[in-house]
Amino acid sequence: VMLDFYHRRFNVLLCTTIVESGIDVPTANTIIINRADRFGLAQLHQLRGRVGRSHHRAYAYLVAPPKAAMTPDAVKRLEAIDSLEDLGSGFTLATHDLEIRGAGELLGDVQSGQIQEIGFSLYMDMLGRAVESLRAGREPDLDGPFDAGVEINFHAAALLPEDYVPDVHLRLTLYKRIASTDNADELHELAIELIDRFGLLPDAAKNLLRIAEIRQAAARLGIEKIDVGERGGFVVFEPDGNIDPVALVRLVQNEGQTYRLQGSHRLQFGTDLSHLERRFVFIEDLLDQLSIKAPAAMAG
Repeated sequence: VMLDFYHRRFNVLLCTTIVESGIDVPTANTIIINRADRFGLAQLHQLRGRVGRSHHRAYAYLVAPPKAAMTPDAVKRLEAIDSLEDLGSGFTLATHDLEIRGAGELLGDVQSGQIQEIGFSLYMDMLGRAVESLRAGREPDLDGPFDAGVEINFHAAALLPEDYVPDVHLRLTLYKRIASTDNADELHELAIELIDRFGLLPDAAKNLLRIAEIRQAAARLGIEKIDVGERGGFVVFEPDGNIDPVALVRLVQNEGQTYRLQGSHRLQFGTDLSHLERRFVFIEDLLDQLSIKAPAAMAG
């Protein structure tokens, strides 16, 4: 059909918006766009550009209902496309499009598009994950679940109490800072700041910081989840984790009454951990044992 139209075997082509996809018919001199109010500004610009591709004068007719029956944005789009007909008007048209849809604010609460749906922080985290994958030479897994870090449950209060940090927005900021620390030194500096600003740390806040330090160590080992209660718990490893497999096997063989493997990625343990301090010491010792130790230097 397109070849017949191109060779002028007939003079009228009735079609969908597929013609916006770069179709070039130099002899076409008129286009009638029905219900132009339903098209985007970029679409209208592309459709209008399908005619007038030679030295012949061309005409584009945009058919739309009365202004009262159209949305305000549709009226703005038609007015913008009507006012721009000079060469090089594409940039100006894009500016109008940005003004109509809203550009958003990089660091403000007025956003548009995908960033409006998920928020600035999560958007930047997802963007960072994609960039990190590309730098490592991997294809970003856009459909995979978002990495929320190591899941840890000590079945104990681990938070900043309201009577310690009364302002809810400040508490959220501090939670974010704690979660963003990379090592024990940063956590220690943050603990000093909390004591300086709010007084001695309550037990729940101490638990929060200690769990944060355990989460850092677990993340380095490629551990997905730690759950520990009064009678024991379990640890779940990532398939490509960084634990020492020899140490894991030795642990299960030598302390079979305490440890046992469930599948290839889950270590179950059972012992008396009724006191919270014992849970912390037990998990910290376990992570230390599973770490891959650097070989000791041999004496010359």
